Amino acid sequence: QVQLVESGGGLVQAGGSLRLSCAASGIIFSINTMGWYRQAPGKQRELVASVTSGGMANYLESVKGRFTISRDNAKNAVYLQMNSLKPEDTAVYYCNADVWGVQGRLFNYWGQGTQVTVSS
Repeated sequence: QVQLVESGGGLVQAGGSLRLSCAASGIIFSINTMGWYRQAPGKQRELVASVTSGGMANYLESVKGRFTISRDNAKNAVYLQMNSLKPEDTAVYYCNADVWGVQGRLFNYWGQGTQVTVSS
């Protein structure tokens, strides 16, 4: 079993910054794509940013230029640096990872979520 543990959420004023961290632990042979999703009240969960094991990143259009995703493969960790935060960025942010486990099987895992609140 693999666990994703997130940290770094909180309350920040508009224009401020936060850095989210997520570390995977358990039986892990390697991790393919890691990413961050978010879900605001009454809205569907959406992909904010993702990064492949080779470092190729993909971003939601509305966060381009403000958010940066990065990962540390040695630590099985992914990070999301969020700058110039806006009230519309308020949501629960979830870490996600595609993990190669036992018997050569690929599993998808979610973190428990961390709240990000941006005040105006």
